[in-house]
Amino acid sequence: MHAIIETGGKQYKVAEGDTLYIEKLNVEAGETVTFDKVLAVLNDDSAKFGAPTVDGASVTANVVKNGKGKKVLVFKYKPKKNYRRRQGHRQPYTKVEITKVNA
Repeated sequence: MHAIIETGGKQYKVAEGDTLYIEKLNVEAGETVTFDKVLAVLNDDSAKFGAPTVDGASVTANVVKNGKGKKVLVFKYKPKKNYRRRQGHRQPYTKVEITKVNA
């Protein structure tokens, strides 16, 4: 059984046992989080789509850890004007493991 969930402004296709890196949530490692915005539930033989969400469906996940991604360098410059700025950015994430798809 698969489900399509929305979190952090993005959509993910998940199944039980999957591990995801999603936008940072305000939960500690080891806690359980429930995603209520389930857009679709897909079985082998049938599919249920919501408008916009499926009623009564949820996805339960266990938070593995919170962290930061690899550094991305942002470099701005203007030619012939001696303007150069270098800035780094590390996007925070939450690593979750899907434990149950409730449909």
